[in-house]
Amino acid sequence: MFLLKGKAILSMLKIGKIASPLISMIISIWAYALIYPWEFAIGFVLLLLVHEMGHVFAAKRVGLPVSAPLFIPFLGALISMKRFPMDAKTEAYIAFGGPVLGTIGSVAVFGAAYYMDSPLLYALSYVGFMLNLINLLPIHPLDGGRIATAVTRWLWLVGLVGGLAVVIYLKSILFFIIWALFAYDLYNKYVKRRNQKTKTYASLKSFMIPIEGLREQGVLIPGPEHKRALPFTTYSDLNQQQYLRVRWDGLDYEGTAELPQQCLVESVQVKRLEEVFHEDKAYLNMYCEVRYQLFENDRYYDVSSRTRWTYGAAYFVLAGVLAGMMYLVHVVGNVNL
Repeated sequence: MFLLKGKAILSMLKIGKIASPLISMIISIWAYALIYPWEFAIGFVLLLLVHEMGHVFAAKRVGLPVSAPLFIPFLGALISMKRFPMDAKTEAYIAFGGPVLGTIGSVAVFGAAYYMDSPLLYALSYVGFMLNLINLLPIHPLDGGRIATAVTRWLWLVGLVGGLAVVIYLKSILFFIIWALFAYDLYNKYVKRRNQKTKTYASLKSFMIPIEGLREQGVLIPGPEHKRALPFTTYSDLNQQQYLRVRWDGLDYEGTAELPQQCLVESVQVKRLEEVFHEDKAYLNMYCEVRYQLFENDRYYDVSSRTRWTYGAAYFVLAGVLAGMMYLVHVVGNVNL
C-alpha cells in the first residue's frame, strides 16, 4: 500500500481523466480494425472525436462543464454534461456544435482526398458526412432531436416517420432501438400522460437527529411508532439538483436531503423513528415518506421567434450541405456506401 500526498492524488486523478477517454479511443480503433482496415478505423474514430469536440467547445462557450469524449465501440462516442442546460436554446446550441465541427472536419478530409486522390480519404469523408447527417435526424437523443427543442417540437413527428425510413434503409438494430425508445417516449409524453391523472410518487428519506443534548434539556423523545407531518421547503442548486429541507420544531431539528428528480413535493410524513448510536452518540433515525409529482418546466421550451427562425434555417442549411457533400463525394470519388 502506498501513501500519497494531496498533490500526488490530484495528479493521479487528472491523469485518470485523460487516460480513460484515451483508452476508450484506442479500444474503439482496435474494435473497428477487426472489421475495417486499420487506417480507416483510425480515421473514423478521429472523425468521431472531431464531432464530440464540437459539443465540448459549444458547451464551454455557454459556461457548461462537460466531460472529455468517451468512445464506445460500434455505438460511437459521447460526452456527459455535469450541469444541464437551463433552456432549449442552450441545449440546441450545444447540439449544433457536434455536426458543425464534424462537417468542417469531413470537408477537410474531402479536400485532402481530392488533393491526394485517395480512395480511403474519400470513403472517410463520405462516412463523416453521412454520420453527421444522420445525427441531424430530429430524434432524441440524437443532435437533431435536441435542436428541434429550440425550433419546433413538431420536428419530432418528422423524426418519428423519417427515422423509421432510415431504420429500414440502414437495417441497423442499434438505430431501431434508438428510434423505438424515442417513439415510446413520445407516446408517454403526449398520449399516455394526457389520458391519465397526474401520478403521485413516494420516496423514503432518512434523517439523523442528535438527541443527547435534547435529553439533557428534558425534551420528550417520541417513540418508534410516532407519526406526524413535517413542514418543508425545497430548493435547487446550479446543477439543478433539487433538495428537500424539513424542520421539526419540537426537537429543534432541521435537515436536508436530495430529491431523486425535479418534482413538486406534496407532503412529508414521519413514518418510523429508530434510536441508534454512532461514535458513542445517540441519534434518532427518522424515516420520512416524501410524496411528490414530477415537474416538467414548460418554460424550458420558451424560445424567441428570432431564435426559432435562425436555428431552423441553420438546421436545414446544414442538412442540405451534408447531403450535397455526400453527393459530391459520390460523383468525384465514386463512393457510395
